[in-house]
This record gives sequence, C-alpha cells and structure tokens, in this order.
Amino acid sequence: MSKGQIEDKIAKEVAKFYVKALGVGPQETRVYIVEDMVIVRLKGKLLPIEERLLEGKGGLELVKDIRKTLHEVLTENLSEIVSDIAKKHVVSAHSDISTKTGERVEIFILDSNYEDILEK
Repeated sequence: MSKGQIEDKIAKEVAKFYVKALGVGPQETRVYIVEDMVIVRLKGKLLPIEERLLEGKGGLELVKDIRKTLHEVLTENLSEIVSDIAKKHVVSAHSDISTKTGERVEIFILDSNYEDILEK
C-alpha cells in the first residue's frame, strides 16, 4: 500500500472507532505520516456537555481533564488500530483538543521511521 492509502485507511478506522466508542464521530479526519509519527487530525465540534461545561468557572480545565482521561481510556484501542494498519509498534501516544473549535490531534509515535519505507 502507498503512503496515501495507509493514511486514508487509518483515518477511516479511527473515525469508525470514535463513532462506536462515543456515539459521535468527527466531521473530518485527516492522517499524516511524518517520519516515525502518525498524526491524526479530527475536525468536529465539542460534545454538548463540554460546551456547557465551558460556560462555568473552571470549565476549561474540566474539559481538558475529561479529554485527557478519555485519551487514557481509548489510547490502547487507537494505538492498536494504527499498529495493525501500519504493521509497526506504537511506542507512545499524545493528544490535545482545542476548546475553541473542538478540533483534536492524536499523535502516535512508532518504533521506527515509517515514512522512509512507504511507497510514495
């Protein structure tokens, strides 16, 4: 498979996973393979409860904490998706969300430079 095909397959599987796990998926999912990183960019809205929490005092920290906990719970499954498709071991995963746009970024670090071995 080419780099573009792998990026597309990871994007589709991650989006499917989020729909199954949270009941709602991203509006758009993009994946970029850069050296030993698989970067997943998920465009969408905050969950209604997150938007409500942001209205209150301490809401920003609360939403970030919820997403951090959610990342910890889901990261093993997401890492498996990336690992199964890339045929590489995921050594770490990182995540962040914009509380303004709802856009999320998931970064998976692989055990070697994956981009070098892919067909362009």
